[in-house]
Parts: sequence; C-alpha cells; structure tokens
Amino acid sequence: MWIASVASNIGTWMHTVGASWLMTSLAASPLLVALVQTATTLPIFLLGLPAGVMADLIDRRKLLIFTQSWMLGVAALLGLLVGLPKVFGGIGPWWLLALTFALGAGSAMNGPAWAAAIPELVPRDELPAAVALNSVGFNIARAVGPALGGMVMASAGAGAVFMANAVSFLGVIVVLWSWKERPPAVREPGTRFRDAMREGLVYVRNAGPFHAVLARAGMFSLAGSALWAMLPVVARDELKSTSLGYGILLGCLGAGSVVGAAVLAPVRSRYSVDKIVAVGVVLFAIATIGLAALKTLALAVPASQGRDRDGRCFSGRR
Repeated sequence: MWIASVASNIGTWMHTVGASWLMTSLAASPLLVALVQTATTLPIFLLGLPAGVMADLIDRRKLLIFTQSWMLGVAALLGLLVGLPKVFGGIGPWWLLALTFALGAGSAMNGPAWAAAIPELVPRDELPAAVALNSVGFNIARAVGPALGGMVMASAGAGAVFMANAVSFLGVIVVLWSWKERPPAVREPGTRFRDAMREGLVYVRNAGPFHAVLARAGMFSLAGSALWAMLPVVARDELKSTSLGYGILLGCLGAGSVVGAAVLAPVRSRYSVDKIVAVGVVLFAIATIGLAALKTLALAVPASQGRDRDGRCFSGRR
C-alpha cells in the first residue's frame, strides 16, 4: 500500500507541473495560471467534510477503488486531449481547469478514506510509525515528482505527463483490489449522511482549542497560497526558466519538507509550539522576499527549500 501510494503521489505531483506549465502556454493571463491551483484545492474545501462522513459510512475499500478509478479516468482523458489533439480536438484553458477540478474532487474524496484505512493495516502499537512512514512517503513524492514531471514535460510534453499520472493510479487499484480485509463498520447501520455531517460540525464548534489553530492556519494559507499559484509565472517570466526549472523549484518544496521534518523533531523537545511557529513565520517571510527579489534559478532554489520548511509548522499535510 505504501509503495503504491508513493508511486501515485509522484504521478500527482508530475500532473501539478504539467497542468501549471501547460496553462502558461495556453493563456498568458497570470489569473488563469493561478486558477490551476484553485481548481486543484477548491474540491478539498468543498468536499472535505462530506468525504470524511462517507469514509465512515460506507466500505472504505470500495470508496478508495472508486476514487482511484475516477482519477485514473480523468488523468487519461487529459492525456488523450493534450497528447493527441488532432484526434480528440485538443484542450483549452477552461477545459484544463474543469478536468483539473475533477481530478481534485477525486483526491478530496480519497484523502479521508485513505487516512482512516491506515489503522486497519497495522497493529495499534505500530500506528505512530505507520503514520510517520505515510508522511515520509508523501514528502518523498513531493521532492521527486515535480522534478520528474519537469523532465518528462520538457522531453515528451504535457500529454505524456498526464498519461504517466493515469498509470500511477493503476498500482493503487491493484493493491486495493487484493486487500481482502473488510473494514469494520464505524457507525451503526442506518446512520444518515445529514446527521453525520451535523455531528462533525457540532464537534468542531465545541472544540475551543481547534478554533485558534484553524484561524492561524487559515490566515497562513491565504498568504502562502501565492507561492503555489504564481510559481509557474515567476519561473517563466522572472527566472526565464523551462518546465524542468519549474519542476526543480516545486521539487525543492518537497525536499524542504523532508529536511524540515528532521530539524523540527529535536527542536520540539526544547521549545514550545508557539515559539516554533513564530520563528517559522519570520523565516517564511524572509524566504518569500527572497523568492520575489531573486532573478536567477540557482538562487531561487534554496529560497524555495527554506520557505517550505517554515510552512511545515502550519500544515498537517506537510
């Protein structure tokens, strides 16, 4: 499951490079380039809570197979439209955004079920190590996938990148299909979807400590999202780079996460979380200024690495 997940995440990060860089050639507008990231992440905002409820109400194995098959189909359609324009008519900016949104919807529905399946794969005493291993795999994919996507994009085009992403979902589907364990029911039979949604909202409303965390993370993400949205434009217009250069920059974010994980572990034993977050915000700001001011790829790479290490303080996914 872990190996298949890493391979699939590498394909997903390859897609991120392919879709963002393709948009820079389809439309000169920075707004449309930024909307690629909106199309990727908006489904998580819209579907995160319903996806979590569904992961509790229905067979997670079946849900995971469906979402992985959905993403495979969308990625393959993108590959055909871009790779064979004479046969399938090609693709425009809005179709690229629509299909990217559809891919993001599959990812949003897949995430909670995948996270909930981890405790069913390992004994309880091995759960912390399994969660840590899952995080390591995600960050490895973040470091490798963008650079690999940039290489494939430069040599074979966006169509090949999208088809590679489609193939990456096959391994996960095969592994899930062979997973014979049936997860136990989390809720009593007959629980209604609406009641489960209300239950989750009531829990968050009454969990006071989470409110500050959500507010801080929301403000941080609002500002930090500029990196993901505008990095393709910066790489193309300011740094005069290619898709490979953009992939390297994006890959540095994953490399920064891996380094950040190693740095944060001993630091947490000596300093409070609030102090670490405060220092992280300052370092993040300095790295952001560096990315805005530097005009060469070689100097922008370390700034990207430093920026993502600081961002780890706010994002559980990182």
